Amino acid sequence: MSFDVNVILAQLPAILSGAGVTLLLWIAGTIGGATVGFLVAVGRRYGGRILGWPLGLAVEVLRGTPFLIQIFLLYYGGPFIGLALDPVPAGLLGLTIYGAAYFSEIFRAGFAAVPRGHIEAAECVGLSPSQIVRRILLPEMTVLVLPPAINMAVILMKETAILSIITVPELTLTVSAIGSQQYAFVESLFLLAVFYWVLVEVTDKLGRYAEHRLSRYRFSPT
Repeated sequence: MSFDVNVILAQLPAILSGAGVTLLLWIAGTIGGATVGFLVAVGRRYGGRILGWPLGLAVEVLRGTPFLIQIFLLYYGGPFIGLALDPVPAGLLGLTIYGAAYFSEIFRAGFAAVPRGHIEAAECVGLSPSQIVRRILLPEMTVLVLPPAINMAVILMKETAILSIITVPELTLTVSAIGSQQYAFVESLFLLAVFYWVLVEVTDKLGRYAEHRLSRYRFSPT
């Protein structure tokens, strides 16, 4: 038995198509999750108990259950409540909801980490609440949450592989099918591992670059 790269080259169009679906779902799911997560964090911080309690409960449930179970319930259980989705929309919605739960905690911690003195100083010079959020909270919070947000983006990237369970035509499903058809499991899995490793490395380097660029805005606790 030998490693046959020709198997990969012969199936390159299908592999690129699967990689494209993976990238699209990852990017859209990360953006959607971060957006919804930010809104949830704002609701928990400023919405009082009326919003804070149910949002907090939803976050804890989502963070306390495996993504595999969540995506199964969404795809196979959704039709029982009138939510019948095709694999790709179900996968995207699942990633967004799952990511939102974790991003909301990241943003909530970022809000809490901004020194109260900075907000009080802004109030003393007459800034309105919206100006305080825009000029004080958001800039300082962005610097604080960037590292864990990048880490969460990497986690979501690897979670896209689970979507093959509901037949989303992403890279994992594609290379698994190629491996089964061509009896080339080693070549297929090696390609899959390299793809995710390269994507993680690129994301990590971009995150470190962004963190370095924003480090000038990091406040000193002293």
